[in-house]
Amino acid sequence: MKQKIYILLALAFMAISCGDDATKVELSVETSNIEMEAVGGVHKVRVTANDRWIASTDNPWITISPANGIGEVTCEFKIDSALTVASRRGVVRIQDLETWEEKEIVIEQKGFPYSIEVSNVDVNIDNYDVLKNRYFDVKVKSNVDFTVDIPADAQEWLSVEDYAINLNRGVRPREVKVRFKWDINSLSEEREVAVKFQPKSNVEMSRADIMSVRQQAADPIIPDTRAGDSIALLCIERALNTLSSYDTSVPMTQWNNVVLWDETMADYTPEKEGRVKSVQFTMFNTSEKLPFEVRYLTAADELYFFGNSNTFLRNLELGDDISNLTQLRRLTVGSYGLISLPESLAKLKNLEYLDLGSNNFQTVPDVLTKDNFPNLRTLVLNANQRNVVYDLSNNTRTNVGGFIDEPKFPVDLIKWDLDTLVLSVNYLSGELPDFKDDASVPYYTEQDLIEADTLPRYLVDNKIKKVMPSTKRFAINFNRLSGKLPDWLLYHPALDWWVPYSLVFPQEGRAADGTEAVFDNEPLNLNYYYEVYPNKKQADEYNNQQ
Repeated sequence: MKQKIYILLALAFMAISCGDDATKVELSVETSNIEMEAVGGVHKVRVTANDRWIASTDNPWITISPANGIGEVTCEFKIDSALTVASRRGVVRIQDLETWEEKEIVIEQKGFPYSIEVSNVDVNIDNYDVLKNRYFDVKVKSNVDFTVDIPADAQEWLSVEDYAINLNRGVRPREVKVRFKWDINSLSEEREVAVKFQPKSNVEMSRADIMSVRQQAADPIIPDTRAGDSIALLCIERALNTLSSYDTSVPMTQWNNVVLWDETMADYTPEKEGRVKSVQFTMFNTSEKLPFEVRYLTAADELYFFGNSNTFLRNLELGDDISNLTQLRRLTVGSYGLISLPESLAKLKNLEYLDLGSNNFQTVPDVLTKDNFPNLRTLVLNANQRNVVYDLSNNTRTNVGGFIDEPKFPVDLIKWDLDTLVLSVNYLSGELPDFKDDASVPYYTEQDLIEADTLPRYLVDNKIKKVMPSTKRFAINFNRLSGKLPDWLLYHPALDWWVPYSLVFPQEGRAADGTEAVFDNEPLNLNYYYEVYPNKKQADEYNNQQ
């Protein structure tokens, strides 16, 4: 019986062993090869084993989840984004921990081709908007550093701000926002430009987008018409952002600070009837040049712009549009924030009065010459100080206006012989010229005494230079001038009418070289002057008040 029992047990054990071999599962994987795009992603693979298994890889750009298991499990292979242009290859190994059997899964990932992709390749913009709104942004996705190529003929109205794309982790595409700024379209036709995005390095591109920017045409203004004038005024007011607005419910004849031509006015002609003769714009806020619509005011003989907000912070250009108004006689652009004048301003040959006071000029604009403005009689260039600095020798700021960069007193302005020259409250320094060695400046002569019997013989006998003989008003007070007052000024025929103790002699502070701003020979009173000009009765009364 015992032998029979042992035999039965042995047979049962053998049956069980044979059953295990029949149900045993070999290690297998769903796929042995995975192809992945450059952007990366997740790929699922089913792993089958009899018991425990483990997955591993030497490639840091492959992540396996889960990395081990028992029996049949679906794994996720997470593939990072590629970093290079070239493709790459990685291997994942699955190992059965009971039999040590191993399977390999090969992962091949494509590289990124060089490309520049723009989010919006068709951009449409208006012809006008306020300055703060005149921009648009595009998103650029690229794996190569690039430049923005705007054709030269469009750079006057379209520009791009600085941008930077960070590629410090390879050539995986990165997205960067690029901001473009645009200017007003003053033309009556639409304009369009193709903007190219070019790689900085010499690489083969699979894609490089070109962006089309299309700008609408300007609102039509009929030139040389009353209606055109009214639209131009409204556009100028809008662009300057004036504090007050025209009341369009009433005729233009009732608009504030607007004067229209009528037959009672001097220089009136029938074609000027009802058009703008003069206009004033005050109390506004702009960071731009004069609006282009000023070019349509072709009947105006006087324009007045004064009172920009935060003038001392501005660095503005005048623009060329005003230069089209060759009929202008009087022009004021004051407290605007100007730092320069265009050469085209010389077209205004009929200009008689020019006031550029309270701006931010560092030097006297080159365009201001007698040859450019043969009919000019009044030039006002006062108060160009951005801020008050009494001692320029202790001042480290250079952007302070006031003609501070003028190396010497602007002699050519004195030789111009204007009726009025106002240079008060600036930072002019140095000495006034005496012209003794300047042959271009004549002396008073006997003929001058014959033609003007009010001139004293003293001028001829003492060889006084004939400087600014026509000037009725001359003001240079509160600059940084020093040295001696020249004889041509001390004995000028109009000195008493210049109110010298208020508008000529007083200076203040110190110049940049530390020189005290004061004239060494400033007279205590004008007694000496009236001895030379004994017939100046009204001036005598003025002298007594001193």
